[in-house]
Amino acid sequence: MIEFVSDPKQYVDTVAHVRASVGGEVTFRGTVHRVRDMSDFAFIIVRVERGLIQCTFQGDALGETQRADVRDAMVVEVTGKVHEEPRAEHGVEVVLSAINILARPYEQLPVPLGKKYMGLSLDVDLPLRPVTLRHPIKQAVFRVQGAIADGFAEYMKSQGFTHIHTPKLVAAGAEGGANMFKLDYFGQQAYLAQSPQFHKQYLAGAFGRVFEIGSVYRAERHNTSRHLNEYIGLDFEMAYIDSMYDVMQMETGMLRFVMQYVKESCAEELALLKADVPEVKDIPSVRFHEAKEIMQEKYGHKSKNRYDLNPDEEVMLCNWAKETHGSEFVFVTHFPSAKRPFYAKDDEEDKTLALSFDLLFRGLEVTTGGQRIHDYQEQIDKLRARKMDETLFESFTILHKYGMPPHGGLGIGLERLTMQLLGLGNVRDASMFPRDMNRLEP
Repeated sequence: MIEFVSDPKQYVDTVAHVRASVGGEVTFRGTVHRVRDMSDFAFIIVRVERGLIQCTFQGDALGETQRADVRDAMVVEVTGKVHEEPRAEHGVEVVLSAINILARPYEQLPVPLGKKYMGLSLDVDLPLRPVTLRHPIKQAVFRVQGAIADGFAEYMKSQGFTHIHTPKLVAAGAEGGANMFKLDYFGQQAYLAQSPQFHKQYLAGAFGRVFEIGSVYRAERHNTSRHLNEYIGLDFEMAYIDSMYDVMQMETGMLRFVMQYVKESCAEELALLKADVPEVKDIPSVRFHEAKEIMQEKYGHKSKNRYDLNPDEEVMLCNWAKETHGSEFVFVTHFPSAKRPFYAKDDEEDKTLALSFDLLFRGLEVTTGGQRIHDYQEQIDKLRARKMDETLFESFTILHKYGMPPHGGLGIGLERLTMQLLGLGNVRDASMFPRDMNRLEP
């Protein structure tokens, strides 16, 4: 006989439940985070889904055998009376009357989870992520990151965007070059998608406004604090635009919403991480060549990079934006066309410049976007000018051949945005299980 479950167990926020039960008795489940035995008195700190709950017991309240047996990393169900305790996290304490052990660790924890700060190097932390992610500070980082993604999705939907999901196995790259992972696809050469670019343009033609939260793969041999070989992209594409400034305005509104969303959703995590969430007003923008001039005049920096911004220049421009405009964000627009993707639309007034932009935040590029070519002949001409085989892109240019409105969009690196928002030292700290040149596990 088959039994069907029609009424699943409802989720209860354990911390909220305990705080609301002062003066009464509660039963809840969690994991022993830390034990402090004080002779005839002991603290058991229990880790629940979103925080730590301080529990205590005295003497033989639980029976001597149980008390001696309780140790870090045990999964337990506890029962006790709730009292106010201002010195405890969340302002409450549970005086235990019973502990039921649900699961036991077989070995001692390899890292000091019970400490406020574990103090681990990345080389120690990353191989042990299934364990270190149990620490409240690690959890706080990724709860904030989850809120960023949730806020992004909520804002996009509020602006009429459709949530899409594009293939990660592709026949050609949106940006070309050697930074693509190759694989065998039933005897045919395929790649891991380095961007959802082509597909989100297709779908902007069908739905008008689309967004995606998904994995992006780059086979770049960079082993720096700002690069990953797999990261999460927050992408959107919008049709019927007048200029790339429509895309920039959409991102400004989105960031304003997301920052407020994170503040409201993750107040305790932000406090634990001592994070400063900026208030997003209008974001200043500066043209690429003007930015180079500003850095030379204000900072005495003469750039040798004619086509892009170096990391130290991104820092300088953010300092300038904060000092001059009171903004921690700054748009840089009109990059040289030669180093921007073949689908980027060129400025009608100066064909050497692309209608393309980067968004910098606290000294780091977190967004690349712009207006795309929508005219078929213009796209073919640009492919030919770059000596690219147009026949290899027929599945892409079908977009333009049968009528496409002016459109544009952008991509944001979720890990980079998280890293800059929380002041982390390495983008790997903002990736649950980072994939870089040296890591495929865990």
